[in-house]
Amino acid sequence: MFSDRATIYVAAGRGGDGAVAFRREKFVPRGGPSGGDGGNGGSVVLVADASLRDLTAVRHHPHLTADDGHGGEGSNRTGAMGVDLVVPVPVGTQVLDEEETLIVDLAKPGATAIIAHGGRGGSGNRRFRTAVRQAPRTAELGGLGEELTLTLQLKLLADAALLGFPNIGKSSLLRRISNAKPKVADYPFTTIEPVLGVVDLAVDRQITVLDVPGLLEGAAEGHGLGLDFLAHLERARLLLHVVDASLEVEEAVAGFVAIHTELANYQEALALRPRIIVLNRIDLIPEEDRAERIRAFTDALTGLGDVPAMRNVLRDEETGAFVLVPVSCATGEGVPELTSTLARVVPEPEAVPDVEEQLAQYLVYRPGRAGGSQVRVLRDETGVRIVGTPIEDAVQKATDDYAQQLLWEYIEERRLLPLMVRAGAKKGIIVKIGDREVPFRV
Repeated sequence: MFSDRATIYVAAGRGGDGAVAFRREKFVPRGGPSGGDGGNGGSVVLVADASLRDLTAVRHHPHLTADDGHGGEGSNRTGAMGVDLVVPVPVGTQVLDEEETLIVDLAKPGATAIIAHGGRGGSGNRRFRTAVRQAPRTAELGGLGEELTLTLQLKLLADAALLGFPNIGKSSLLRRISNAKPKVADYPFTTIEPVLGVVDLAVDRQITVLDVPGLLEGAAEGHGLGLDFLAHLERARLLLHVVDASLEVEEAVAGFVAIHTELANYQEALALRPRIIVLNRIDLIPEEDRAERIRAFTDALTGLGDVPAMRNVLRDEETGAFVLVPVSCATGEGVPELTSTLARVVPEPEAVPDVEEQLAQYLVYRPGRAGGSQVRVLRDETGVRIVGTPIEDAVQKATDDYAQQLLWEYIEERRLLPLMVRAGAKKGIIVKIGDREVPFRV
């Protein structure tokens, strides 16, 4: 089952706690603090893998958790860092947050994005030594890793994509020109998921052709899962608009214009994509009438004039006529001409602008905390201390009653309760925030 969308739950590792330790050696009195820092938690990383075709793997295993960092130790030893969780995904995978906002686009093989940063390791007590306080028993707890619910959606990368109404022979055409074996049957919506095929144009050249389920009128509004199917066309560099030659010319042309209208309603850039017209099922026209049918269809398209549907149909450089290729999937007629046309109109890879440069704003993950937040939770022999300019300023101005409410709201907002519990906080304990002392409640 092809999967082009998946919801994942990612949890980066928390940072290791800093250690409270002192140097204890013979003949070294008062050796001073030697507690090491905790290691940073592991992050969750997505990597675009060209060998993958869909999101089935992550859809079946949606809970992605990286390793926690290890706590610091004595003798100034820093804890080991948590191992990053590297998750391979298909090229063309986009990551959206809970508000369906695009935050990263893995549009090129090898593209990498950190989607959940690990927590920063806590500082050991050696970091808190000052001229006045020579033997601090204060250490910092490791920061929490990011926990997010994200949506992955796949927009397949292809050199060309087949476009048209259902049951028009797109899958049969893909079987004829490529190595793909999509299901073929004589009823609409035989194809219910995208299929990618590889077409050999020469000994050392191949292109990919994408077949998506047929579109219905109203696809841009979601009819017939049209939005899901149209999304896959966005990455195709060329559209092969398949038209049924067995229909009356007026009906076929009206359908051609209707499909273009759906492209324009969905996305203007998609409607401007270069296109060639494939006149399929030519074998259903008597051989003596084929030339006349092709001429009539060409004249009908020319008669449309400079309408939006015709502006991006490719033209022959010599004759100026529209690129229209009649084919028959049943007999193979016209298939060599179609592949030679593709070899001519699909640019070589080196002539294509770098996809990563075009989508660079998506390949850089949204600004994040990159391991650890601005708030720090410390523990020492006197209790728990929260350090952070926003909370310190807010509590400093608050009344005693409101300060307690403010502290609890801040703990919930920053998800600090696990850190507070690890630091030994319990009901009634005093939490120090700047110069204020606030009772902690659970």
